[in-house]
Amino acid sequence: MKNNQSSKGLTILGSTGTIGVNTLDVVARHPQRYTVIALTANSNTKKMLEQCLQYQPQYAVMVNEQAAEQLSTELKHKNTDIEVLSGTDSLEWVAQLPSVDYVMAAIVGAAGLLPNLAAAKAGKRILLANKESLVMSGQLFMDVVHENKASLLPIDSEHNAIFQCLPASGLQGVRQILLTASGGPFRTRDIETLHDITPEQAVAHPNWVMGQKISVDSATMMNKGLEVIEACWLFDVNSDQIQVVIHPQSTIHSMVSYNDGSVLAQLGNPDMRTPIAYGLGWPERLDSGVAPLDLFKIARLDFEKPDYQRFPCLRLAYEAHQAGGNATIALNAANEIAVDRFLKQQLGFTDIPVLVEAVLEQVTKGTPRTLDEILIQDAESRYQADLWLNRHSPSI
Repeated sequence: MKNNQSSKGLTILGSTGTIGVNTLDVVARHPQRYTVIALTANSNTKKMLEQCLQYQPQYAVMVNEQAAEQLSTELKHKNTDIEVLSGTDSLEWVAQLPSVDYVMAAIVGAAGLLPNLAAAKAGKRILLANKESLVMSGQLFMDVVHENKASLLPIDSEHNAIFQCLPASGLQGVRQILLTASGGPFRTRDIETLHDITPEQAVAHPNWVMGQKISVDSATMMNKGLEVIEACWLFDVNSDQIQVVIHPQSTIHSMVSYNDGSVLAQLGNPDMRTPIAYGLGWPERLDSGVAPLDLFKIARLDFEKPDYQRFPCLRLAYEAHQAGGNATIALNAANEIAVDRFLKQQLGFTDIPVLVEAVLEQVTKGTPRTLDEILIQDAESRYQADLWLNRHSPSI
């Protein structure tokens, strides 16, 4: 894509993942509006090569150095002038480029924090699909956004729905946020059999197409717990003002309840291109390629209260938020370790919340005030998670 004065420059952090792929799909529908400046990935050279050839960014970043060398060689064979960079520092660099207006923050996990902060410091429009940035550094991140006049638009379908349902002038008249959840693939499974769940079963989400880590988080409902914490920072509310509602059809993406008895809801097919297009086009609405919602086909909308016995990770997330920033950092770090071990078949499904709770028990109450303190707490929590794993023989 060639740059022009009217188009917006775009960096996609995590372009080979689900959010990145869907972002490029929306961008391709509006070639005059957006210029892809930089694409980044960890090590998926094959997918990155395809994206580079189609979208012709100025820069391609591979965090893995060997993957960067391979990509560079293959792009030279294609006679392109795309500059290939490597390492985590390059993620921050392409997030701050003067030619970049929008940054799609789609790197999964704690790895997205530093480049997302870099985008905020540079005053970009940040399309936030990485909830961990606010889970780990909520106050610091929001301060950086405000101090540098950056704009922050949520891309998670639930937070995007809330954003659409809130009044433009603030929280006047808002009684409660109703954060919907599908309940994942094990919503009705016998609790006594949850310990038998395999990684293949856990990543098979009934409604959404997502990456492996997020799919497991959806199955444990840790994903929803992290979203509760994210919503507190995005919308300046307390966790007791957020009610999680299990909605198996995933048609209502979230709701806002008002003092006058009204409840506003945002509905749509479960397709991430809808919130992506909303973030890219805001305040305009763009064609996303998503089919219109057929209410006659949906036919019914069901709602359930979450069961903490079935989904202990959701309880842990609420407790962590109430305990402060050190606890939410520990929650995220321990969960990343636990999910990684589960996907490698080194940890049982029901041991994920056991490990997370054990790490939370080691945390000092309080909230870190600097980036260094945040990263220290993150490293300490990962160390505690590894210690627990070395001391125990989880059921698998």
